[in-house]
Amino acid sequence: MNLRTALLQGQKLLEQSKIDAPRLTAEVLLAHAVGRDRAWLYAHSEEELRELWWIHYGRYLHQRMEGVPTQYITGRQEFFGREFRVTPDVLIPRPETEHVIEAALRQPARSILDIGAGSGAIAITLALETRACVAASDIFVKALAVAAENARRLNAPVRFAACDLAAAFAAASFDLVVSNPPYVPESDSLPREVREHEPAVALYGGADGLEIYRRLIPEAARVLEPGGWLIVEIGYRSAEAVGALLGGWHEVAVENDLAGIPRVISARHTV
Repeated sequence: MNLRTALLQGQKLLEQSKIDAPRLTAEVLLAHAVGRDRAWLYAHSEEELRELWWIHYGRYLHQRMEGVPTQYITGRQEFFGREFRVTPDVLIPRPETEHVIEAALRQPARSILDIGAGSGAIAITLALETRACVAASDIFVKALAVAAENARRLNAPVRFAACDLAAAFAAASFDLVVSNPPYVPESDSLPREVREHEPAVALYGGADGLEIYRRLIPEAARVLEPGGWLIVEIGYRSAEAVGALLGGWHEVAVENDLAGIPRVISARHTV
């Protein structure tokens, strides 16, 4: 069997299992099994599939048909033009979260705190895109291990702390606080691959999706310098509710993603 035939067979299996983007997924999984990129597959489509490649490819296809996200199979996800390592201990970075980065880059800051670091995608990106001193926190040590590995690999100077929200940091320590907190209401139905494989603690925000915001907002106020900014990702139905929690803050603004869905809310803290 050559690589072209292997791709076609993988695509057919994924289609039968109703996996989204079956052709692209087959290409990504075969490239991962071979240890090359997708361009190499096309340049060598007539090459015979080696036994070891077939063993890996078959296992990856089975995992994907069982609902395991492609990113957890390959261990990789691109975010803001960089490749991050991901494991089931962290949420897979989404393109929508890049709007948090874009909003943050519009606010000059000497010091930044990312609350709920996960894979480190936000903190590491801001460290590499700015000259700010960046710190990041997460309550889960396994997530911080993934984030720290990403920071080492990408040569990003981020200081990590294992703590609840910003408990490890002193008052008035930062010019900017950013976060992509858990915001999915517990009653919401998520796709199977998300529901069964991504960490629930990074997804669900209590009965109404606002549980973390109720604690995060006052905690951000504690560690922000006067005039500092809070920028957070929000759920598609929570802009009004999160905005209400920011009563007393200034210059509260909501930004939509490319689909026109409210995605980011920012606010300025003054004393």
